[in-house]
Amino acid sequence: MGVRRTVRIALEVAPQSQAALHETATQFLWAANSVVDAGWGDDDIETDRQTLHERTYEAVREATELHSHLVQAARNRAAEALTSAVARREQGQQAGKPTFTSPTIRYTTKSATIDTDHATLATVEGRVRVDFRRPTTPAGTPFAYLDDPDATVTGADLVYDEVVDRFELHVRVETTAAAGQESEATSQRRAQTDSEHRTVLGVDMGIEALVVTSTGAFWSGRELTHWRREFERRRRSLQERGSRWAHEAMQRVGRREAGYYDDVLHTISKGVVEEAVAHGCAAIAIENLDGIRERFPQAARFQQWAFRQVQSFIQYKARAVGVEVISVNPAYTSQRCSRCGHTASTNRRTRSAFHCGDCGYSVNADYNAAKNVAMRSLRSAQMSSVGGAPVGVRLHSGQLMRDGTYVPDPS
Repeated sequence: MGVRRTVRIALEVAPQSQAALHETATQFLWAANSVVDAGWGDDDIETDRQTLHERTYEAVREATELHSHLVQAARNRAAEALTSAVARREQGQQAGKPTFTSPTIRYTTKSATIDTDHATLATVEGRVRVDFRRPTTPAGTPFAYLDDPDATVTGADLVYDEVVDRFELHVRVETTAAAGQESEATSQRRAQTDSEHRTVLGVDMGIEALVVTSTGAFWSGRELTHWRREFERRRRSLQERGSRWAHEAMQRVGRREAGYYDDVLHTISKGVVEEAVAHGCAAIAIENLDGIRERFPQAARFQQWAFRQVQSFIQYKARAVGVEVISVNPAYTSQRCSRCGHTASTNRRTRSAFHCGDCGYSVNADYNAAKNVAMRSLRSAQMSSVGGAPVGVRLHSGQLMRDGTYVPDPS
């Protein structure tokens, strides 16, 4: 069985190509939503790709300028969303008609070519070349997956990130079983967690602290917010000048800004994974960020973007060292007492303070939520790669068991 990875690449897109990519994304989005419309019914939802193809292919080709492979990719994306809606309904959950809003283009190996330092992408105006910079030492970075001789590129998603005003290519890579074998250290650690009590590290995303773990590790987002404002100030100053030099300087500022954010978020995600490894955790439980805009209305779009970025980095870094990543529904984790289970909106006194109205437990709100995220994974998630569910939430100096009891580490 192969190992699948996603390599995120920041692109340097020439101005003349940006318009073509934006227009292609707009038409791709329309095509995917059109296929959803054709397959959606209140009582009957069509998920078969061939049937959807027969219903929509000619009409989409006629209404857009999309390459045939992009039309097929839009259909596949719609079919997956419809299939997911059917699965949720079969599980007794509510599922409305899917709607795509993110300006994302799905590419196959027939519509995109990934080279050493550039890619060529199909657009409504023909193929365009987009460049990217590789690290001088790819080892230890996602680029190492692209260099693996046993790895195969299976496709990519082109994403436009409005927060930092750049295009990213999320390249999907699959390695053979031999290439994807674990290191000796990872194999030994898996064997150890299989034979001993398996624990899960809970991770909460917050406004005051960007990331908090159930072991009490905190990473603040204040530095990111500070530099976000500083970069915005610099851009406004350059915009007011309006010269060609100022425009080129703005582009340099944008590249520097994007690189800085990536460095900070990579550092945070690396710290989270190291925290899991140091405490012998077999899994990391993170929040499902679906509906993040509704759940974090007080968070700026930049903060919501940072949540997604750091989660993505945690996922691939954790899997690289054999740690499972579990996504859980975060509903009420900020209101539930991790000690007694009492849940009430009044328990969350302020952004940073939690005080249980039943047992009187007082603690940092994000830390309390991180423990609840981990506890929910114990009750609902199964860990496929280690053959069972973890048995405890990892705290700084002990474990919180599934029944709510605390077991301290041996002294």
